[in-house]
Amino acid sequence: MHKTIIDYNKQQIVADNEICDLLAQIITVELYDADYKIWHGHPVWFIDENPIVGYSKQKLGIRLMFWSGKDFDEKELNKTGAKFKDASIFFNHVSEINENNLKRWLKKSREIQWDYKNIVKKKGQLDRLK
Repeated sequence: MHKTIIDYNKQQIVADNEICDLLAQIITVELYDADYKIWHGHPVWFIDENPIVGYSKQKLGIRLMFWSGKDFDEKELNKTGAKFKDASIFFNHVSEINENNLKRWLKKSREIQWDYKNIVKKKGQLDRLK
């Protein structure tokens, strides 16, 4: 795992660090061919330069977000936004992470993608890639 992501995880309190470490390990294995880096202040994984999944510390806990998750048809993922296709879930303890669900969502993140890479160029218009 990239040092910048390890450093991001270490900056979190112990309980959040455990969540971040487990998320990063599973995401990195399941999206083995994806690039990842700190983007807009938190870890994000990309396929062909398109953001797929990332996590960040927020008031409600560690937020795991899938950029195209609204179309995953997964009841556990919160789909609040109207303009974009993202969906997320919050974790406050590592025991809340269901690894089978996470792996299924990561599989869907490969199969269902919206073109966030070109959203600025297309003036906010999202096109389906997969």
